[in-house]
Amino acid sequence: MDPITHTFTGAALAAAGLRRATPLATAALILGANSPDVDALSYFGDGFWSLAFRRGWTHGVLALSLWPFALTGLLLLWDRVVRRRQNPHAAAARAGPLLAVAALAVLTHPFLDWLNNYGMRWLMPFDGTWFYGDALYIVDPWVWLTLGGILFVRYSNHRSSLVTWALFWALASILVLTDPDRVTWLARVLWVAALAAIVTMRLRRDRIVRNDATLDHAAAAAAGMVAVYIAAMAGASASARVQVHAMLADRGIADIEHVMVAPTPANPFVGKVVAATPDSYYIGRWQWLAKPRLDLATQVLPRPSGEEYEAAARAQDAQHYLSWSRFPVAEVERVQAGGNGEDSGYVVRFSDARYHGEGGIRGPTVRLDRNLELR
Repeated sequence: MDPITHTFTGAALAAAGLRRATPLATAALILGANSPDVDALSYFGDGFWSLAFRRGWTHGVLALSLWPFALTGLLLLWDRVVRRRQNPHAAAARAGPLLAVAALAVLTHPFLDWLNNYGMRWLMPFDGTWFYGDALYIVDPWVWLTLGGILFVRYSNHRSSLVTWALFWALASILVLTDPDRVTWLARVLWVAALAAIVTMRLRRDRIVRNDATLDHAAAAAAGMVAVYIAAMAGASASARVQVHAMLADRGIADIEHVMVAPTPANPFVGKVVAATPDSYYIGRWQWLAKPRLDLATQVLPRPSGEEYEAAARAQDAQHYLSWSRFPVAEVERVQAGGNGEDSGYVVRFSDARYHGEGGIRGPTVRLDRNLELR
């Protein structure tokens, strides 16, 4: 999931009462919820190396067991060297509770990342297998609205915080309201209505909220609502996969190896379908509220094979991309010798069927000579 979702998750846990576990608990929750994403530094690497590295070492079982101790150590050091030197009368942070909340926050990160169709490698560095929840889109505005809404109501006491929140809601609304191709009119109406309700709640906060515990309970309720939403989306995706498999079999499509029903932006009732057979990918659209529920595209994508593909797959960028790709696609183009002295050969363009027809993360373009050697 995106960094905003991870940050809101840690902050909501703090707002629900865990901030009282120990001094610096809020810092541990927010930092822990984001810590595995330190691998984002791999974006500064060459080519497609970041795809092969991300959601691996820093997200796997070994790192997950070490992150809480590393964060606790750093925060205890900060507490001793900076915080209590500035305020000698401040209560000291306690190692046990700090470790507990840090561990909880760290575990939320790979779980949230697993929910989308990008994938997560739980078993790294021992096993590089990708796991996919196919439940939430990588940016889910309803999670933003639920967790961000209660955080806005609670933490907007100063003019600077109000300005920051206003900017966030404006930018988030631009994302939701200005993408009619992917976000339905109903989702946009619901977004405006829900945001208006949140703003009204903030304006009337002093009349509604009796004490601090009320806001704690509201934050816990918001986290619970998100948990129910996640469970419902995961269950719906699993049910849709079973139904897609059966519907394809009824249409005479046999030997189905894998089915993906991936979430779409802001619409929990629609999903993108990719079904893999030994030699093809079938692309379609799943709609819970329409008949027929499965709408298959006329184009069937061939799974990559052949000596041109195998030769191009030896390129380093291709290896990195393919180590991440879930449904790899390779478009092979024969290039004839040109009058400018250019030799004949092949151009192989890599992509992934998950993003067919919508841009997404495109792979490398590899050029081969007529002897299938890398240029």
